[in-house]
Order: sequence, then C-alpha cells, then structure tokens
Amino acid sequence: MFEFLKNHPFPVEAFFESSVVLTFAFPKKELEQFLPKHLELDCYENETAFVAVALVQTKNLRPKSFPTFLGNDFYLIGYRIFVRYTTLAGKRLRGLYILKSQTDSFKMKLLGNLFTHYKYQKIDLKQSFSSDKNTIHSIHAQDLGSQFSISYKNNSENPSLPANSPFLDWKEARRFAGPLPHTFTYLEKKKQILIIKGNRENWTPKPIEILDYSFSFFDEMKLKNPILANAFEITNIPYQWEKGVLEQW
Repeated sequence: MFEFLKNHPFPVEAFFESSVVLTFAFPKKELEQFLPKHLELDCYENETAFVAVALVQTKNLRPKSFPTFLGNDFYLIGYRIFVRYTTLAGKRLRGLYILKSQTDSFKMKLLGNLFTHYKYQKIDLKQSFSSDKNTIHSIHAQDLGSQFSISYKNNSENPSLPANSPFLDWKEARRFAGPLPHTFTYLEKKKQILIIKGNRENWTPKPIEILDYSFSFFDEMKLKNPILANAFEITNIPYQWEKGVLEQW
C-alpha cells in the first residue's frame, strides 16, 4: 500500500564525517550477472568492472531543510557496482547499483527500509585508532555477508597504488572513487528505473594505504579473487540526495 514511500519521496541531507571507500576489480563477466535490465557495467578499458565498498560515518541525516537536531548519526556500509545508464532522453549517466546495505543503527534500518529499496541490515561494528593506523571491523556478525575488517594507515603521504591494481596512477583510479553522482534501482514489477542524484561540496578524495582487509560479502556473492584497485577517504563533506526520479520502460 505504501510502496511509493520507498522511492526516495523527498530530498535528504547529511554530513559525512568520514567516508572510506575501497574499490575492487573483477573481470566484467563476473559482475554482469548481477545487473538488471537497462543498466550496464562502467568498465575500465572495456574489460575490468568494479565493486565499491563504502564505510561512511554519517552525521545529522534528515529530510532537507529540517533542523540538525532532528538528524540521526550512524555508520552506513554499502556494496555497489559501478554502472552506466542511458535515460529515455538519451542522456548517459554514471552511477552505482546497490548489492547490499548495512547500518549500525536500528533506527536507520527501519527508516531506510521504509523510504528506500536498499534493504538495510543491522550490523554492529567497532573502530579503533592509533598513531599509525585506523581499524574498522564488524562484531557479533551473524550472517555470512556481514563480516568485515579494514585497517588503513593514518596520515600516509604519497601512498602507492595497491599491488595488482589495473590503474596506472591515482588520477586514473580517482575516476572509480565512489560515491558517484547517481544511484540506480530497478523496480522489476513495474518496469521502472529509480534514479537518485547526489550533490556534494568540496569533494577531494585522498588516497590511503590499506594495510589489511577482509569482506565476507564476496564469499556470499561467490565472487572470486577480488583485486583491490584503489582506496580513498574524504572527510567533513556536506551531502544531499535529491528526490527520486522514475523512468518507465
């Protein structure tokens, strides 16, 4: 009855205290199976496709123009494929297609699943910081795809690209640094594409050196041999999501 509420019915704003995004490379044949109609992989040199894993420390998320004290603070963990979409008007858009979404907030799980199609799962996590590294990892994870851990160097200067990265330099790698301008959802029963546009300010992703990582999500999806292609962090960024737009196919 209230399915329309899931279509991102109003603009939302938030503040990203930190967004750490790791991008993993796969042969495009491995990721094609996950895409719905009308979306295509956004590939590097027409052969390598990518999954982004984002860990976003979000502050004051709320409907746009609501006062900040009504906002909510939590972590968002998202697993997304880099894709392209051609609109009915023929415009080519770059963006992300959602595979899995998690949050450490029960409230965000309820509201997120009411106003989006992202199917949020509740997960507990812990952060630890030292003079030389930061670590974020899941705790009390029950299902296979919820366990993760990353450690990255604190204040690393001029980090090298990850070993075996398909990119030649950080300039190339930055083209595949999420989040991208759009997020897409395919509503199969209604044959619709839902487009959500994000707006950001002062967007300067900083390359970081990953010391260690583990994501059981890839085992859950039966994705073999993920190759870490890049890793970036941004901090202290205002962010807004526009009202969702539907295209009927």
